Amino acid sequence: MEKQKAIVVFSGGQDSTTCLFWALQKFDEVIAVTFDYGQRHKKEIECAKAIAKELDVEHHVLDMGLLNQLAPNALTREDIKVEAGHNGELPSTFVEGRNMLFLTFAGVMAKVKGAKHIVTGVCETDFSGYPDCRDIFIKSLNVTMNLAMDYGFVIHTPLMWIDKAATWQMADELGKLDYIRNKTLTCYEGVIGDGCGVCPACHLRRRGLERYLQSKEECKATN
Repeated sequence: MEKQKAIVVFSGGQDSTTCLFWALQKFDEVIAVTFDYGQRHKKEIECAKAIAKELDVEHHVLDMGLLNQLAPNALTREDIKVEAGHNGELPSTFVEGRNMLFLTFAGVMAKVKGAKHIVTGVCETDFSGYPDCRDIFIKSLNVTMNLAMDYGFVIHTPLMWIDKAATWQMADELGKLDYIRNKTLTCYEGVIGDGCGVCPACHLRRRGLERYLQSKEECKATN
């Protein structure tokens, strides 16, 4: 039987780390790839490296610095504030084309490595309106990559239809809730674990965790 290999697009954050643990259970071999696109907080890359090393997962960091030149945003520029979108506009943290480029380069690596599966933590439920997090985009890119490289990729999105509370539930079911809570970096201010508690990413993460833990306690009380 052919060995099932997967490439995980890995930032060291809550979502991608949950997907990494999901992939480790599902596939025979897992490779993580992290993209350096000039993030303000290099801790993100350091965090990804540390997790991959601890889990003994093959890990690659690819230089995507050109993205910073093309699409200035709050995640790469000190002079752009982290702000939510107003009047239908996208948040200042949106990076034009990021997922399209990340997944395309992950696809090139996958073909070279002989992997048919690509895993990404994009989500259409708890998101900020990013167009490249939508299921329709992922399906479209999947077809385009298959045609462009004449290779049967499958892009997996385990979190696509679940909210942050359910993402925490998945982490718990994988037996990794505490690990993901304490060792991942989601915060826009570069604070590992529960984060700064102020930025939009921390608010979303904390609200999801609180909802999940509350529902877990309610479930225990009724049983």
